[in-house]
Amino acid sequence: MAESVVTTVPGGWAVLAGILLCGLAFFAVALDAALSARAQGTGGGWGAPLGRAARLLRQRRRSTVAADTLLWRIGGAGMLVGAFLMIAVIPLGEWTLADLDVGVVWFNTVDVMVWALVWLAGWGANSAHGLVGGYRFLAHGVAYELPLMFALVAPAIAAGSLSVGEVAAAQDGVWFVVWMPVAFLVFLVGVTGFSVWGPFAPALAADIGGGVLAELSGVDRLVLQAGRYLFLTAGAAFSVPLFLGGGAGPVLPGWAWVLVKSVLVLAVLVWLRRRIPLLRPDRFMEIGWVVLLPAAVLQDLVVSLVVVWKG
Repeated sequence: MAESVVTTVPGGWAVLAGILLCGLAFFAVALDAALSARAQGTGGGWGAPLGRAARLLRQRRRSTVAADTLLWRIGGAGMLVGAFLMIAVIPLGEWTLADLDVGVVWFNTVDVMVWALVWLAGWGANSAHGLVGGYRFLAHGVAYELPLMFALVAPAIAAGSLSVGEVAAAQDGVWFVVWMPVAFLVFLVGVTGFSVWGPFAPALAADIGGGVLAELSGVDRLVLQAGRYLFLTAGAAFSVPLFLGGGAGPVLPGWAWVLVKSVLVLAVLVWLRRRIPLLRPDRFMEIGWVVLLPAAVLQDLVVSLVVVWKG
């Protein structure tokens, strides 16, 4: 097992990490808007998100009768907090905010938090539309979470560690994505799932009046939407040390390669949003349990056999 080369930086650097996360998330928002404008043949493009954000900031907050305002707001604000917690264990080249021995488990713990956050955002509004949206997301979560857990296990087995820095360092010769393609794809499915993105957005669908977003307005709506993009960004960034060699690459410094790879994965996830239709929870549950879960377990078995053979 390769030794970790990451250095834990002082907590003040969390500000820079937050700025980078927000910058990448804004790139995702702008790219999504540009692709949407191009598909619809309308104007706006890259600058449209700023206009929409400004309108939401000016919009008055509305509430429903007997709403549980505290839970409602926790659901939205928690999405922002969760994304920032997720990036704490992602090495930027040779630096990281928290070099935890169980960094992979930390990531998985935070992504499970999204279950509660989205459901609280739907429940707290005391609205049928929001509640149905929350339960739709839980149904998706049941289907994607176990395959995601087993996908996270594969690189940890190969590295012999749950430390994200050591997983990245273990890819000194061949990136894990080369011989763990199934785990990588299942991981990306999980990222789109906990980001309530693309095919996993029926919780926000128009057939239930916007679902979890139905009663949100103004800052509340902006915060929840921003949280989705931040989680998508954090998930894309986490794939870099897990499967794409971390900061490994020629010419550029390690931190630059992490950013470049993160942008590329993020761009692919944004582009795929309109290429894959919405998946009904019951249909995806069948896919998740019958296809993705056995495939992820088989991938873990193959990785384990390779590790034993090398040992």
